[in-house]
Amino acid sequence: MATAHPAHPAHPEPPASLLHDFLLAAVTTTPDRPAVVEFAGNDDVRTTSYRQLGLLVTDFARTLEGLGLDIGDRVILESDTSAAAIAMFLACSTRGLAFVPVSPEAPDHRVRKIVETTEPALYLRASDQPRTGLPERIALGRFDAHGLTVERPAPPRTRLRREVTGTDTAYIIFTSGTTGRPKGVVMSHRAVVSFYRGMLSHGIVGPEDRVATTSPLQFDFSLLDIGLALGSGAAVVPVPRTLLRWPRRFLRVLRDTGATQVDGVPSIWRHTLRHLPEQLAELAGLRGVLFCGEDFPLPELRQLRQALPEARLVNCYGATESMACSFTDVPAPLADDPHRLSIGFAHPGAEMLLIDEDGRAITEPNVIGEIYLRSPALFTGYWDDPDATARALVPDPLVPRSGQRVLRTGDLAYRGARGELYFCGRTDSQVQIRGNRVELGEVERRLLEFPGVAAAAALTLERPDGERELGAYVALERGEVEVTEGELTAFCVEALPSYMVPQKLRVVGELPVTEHGKVDRRALAALSADNAGGSQVRL
Repeated sequence: MATAHPAHPAHPEPPASLLHDFLLAAVTTTPDRPAVVEFAGNDDVRTTSYRQLGLLVTDFARTLEGLGLDIGDRVILESDTSAAAIAMFLACSTRGLAFVPVSPEAPDHRVRKIVETTEPALYLRASDQPRTGLPERIALGRFDAHGLTVERPAPPRTRLRREVTGTDTAYIIFTSGTTGRPKGVVMSHRAVVSFYRGMLSHGIVGPEDRVATTSPLQFDFSLLDIGLALGSGAAVVPVPRTLLRWPRRFLRVLRDTGATQVDGVPSIWRHTLRHLPEQLAELAGLRGVLFCGEDFPLPELRQLRQALPEARLVNCYGATESMACSFTDVPAPLADDPHRLSIGFAHPGAEMLLIDEDGRAITEPNVIGEIYLRSPALFTGYWDDPDATARALVPDPLVPRSGQRVLRTGDLAYRGARGELYFCGRTDSQVQIRGNRVELGEVERRLLEFPGVAAAAALTLERPDGERELGAYVALERGEVEVTEGELTAFCVEALPSYMVPQKLRVVGELPVTEHGKVDRRALAALSADNAGGSQVRL
């Protein structure tokens, strides 16, 4: 007698390899613990337990299932970090839908480019403010803690997939791209979960902790924070972005929510350390700080250590293409004159290599090379950009015939005496502005789209307070009427996120070049220092 075949494969993907299963484990083990703690102002703190989070995920997933979407479809999620947003991207994960986070503050022009590139099946937003210019083929919906409302259903279609696997796309994060269009970093369930396992092995937080996240949802740092918290059975504490600029309000959020861990770029601490160090020191429950995205100025880091002498300070290093790859404790005490902080070694399960220009491994100390990352947590590729993917995911230089791919990071470093690495720059034009990755080429491309602009050069400048800001110089075509800096700035604001809009913008007669004919950015930086004011600068 023939045996009936099961409705599903006999060997389904192990649950631990899927993002939602990994992050929602505490729904079963500790359902009454806080999962998300939100500051709502006026002494109002709202707590969502793991049980409540799991129920919201189930409710969202049920509605998504009714839309007829297929595994692999993209869902754009326009929201700040909240309990509802976390539940929604986990609901997408359960259905095999790749979520694409965008900021509610992102310009329509940039959102339209992401929509055109990813061709999403569904666009979800958390606010009442609608997005204009979205194609009619895209289903629309709005969600909050009470549920998901479908405003425009998806057209009927045939589903081709049945099972979500670990190699399916979990999310796509869009960063600045060298081609002038946003670059989509595709991460699979397996890669994200592999990274989370490596990160959690460092024991940075425990189930009793409350992890304050200060990064917006569309940056991978926020997903790192969510994984650090939920993967540890701890609670996520979203810090409203509007309050970060006000140190007194920032500290109030940390105090009222009972935050024990704060993650973010180093610059979030600058105003607090400058104006309210005593109040920061009063937060006795603050046991840890994790920073990433830019160098932490050593004088400020010493101030932070002085204010929080018992706190564990962790320097996180890595790229969006692997979420991160190393977590290194800041020495206590910090040496009097360290040249720079170590980024240590890759997390368990991964390895950072130093490779020279000839493709050979560097093993001796104090020799600069490029960091290559070998890891199961690497991205799948750049969305719809096979050429850029091939340049980043390259054959293993140590065993090129193996077929294994490693990440060529573009970061430069050298080894210390114990083999630890020290980051010392980039090989390309990628820079960090307030912890956000910016390709100077994308800024320049936008400026070149302005009528009459013949040449443009973007660069980073150091302000008197030590913070880096984005600057740009523009030269006009001959015979063009005068263009004001205000017009150029407004043109950038229409298409670029705020951190990519140059804070200093100058119109000049021509751009200086090196003997090789390339734009001389050092000359431009020197010019900027010599010309604090005036829009028309002659070289």
